[in-house]
Amino acid sequence: MTSPIVLLALIGVLYSAGVYLILERSLTRVLLGILVLGNATNVLVIVAGGRAGAPPLVGTAPDAEMSDALVQALVLTAIVITLGVTAFLLALIHRTWTLEREDDLTEDVEDRSVRRRLERGEQEDEEELDTTGCETTADTDPDDESEAAPDPARAPTAAGEVAR
Repeated sequence: MTSPIVLLALIGVLYSAGVYLILERSLTRVLLGILVLGNATNVLVIVAGGRAGAPPLVGTAPDAEMSDALVQALVLTAIVITLGVTAFLLALIHRTWTLEREDDLTEDVEDRSVRRRLERGEQEDEEELDTTGCETTADTDPDDESEAAPDPARAPTAAGEVAR
């Protein structure tokens, strides 16, 4: 039987690698991180279950020698949950690839605009500004004040004159 210290080191390496992969911007790496974390969790539950024993079938061995069936049920449940999350992430990856032809997540223009306005104190919360339909940063948040929205009082009239 493998030493629990070796298995605990393996669990630590798997969790570290999984967290590192999840923090990447590539959705494929996020998927791989979820898979590694799922496997690390399975190994952790098996190690926490204690020593292996006889099969947990009543009448085949004394109760003290049987292994815990709860550990096996928890690992099976964790495998199913990891499979479901994997299927969901694969659907997201496929949809992202179909729409954008790239795997990396990009920062949303509207989120960047709202963040700038919050930093400047121009709005108090995210719900205050509706940026629906804006496609570029210039539409919602000009970088310098010279690009600000035109003054409606100085809008040109039909004859081409500027109203004052």
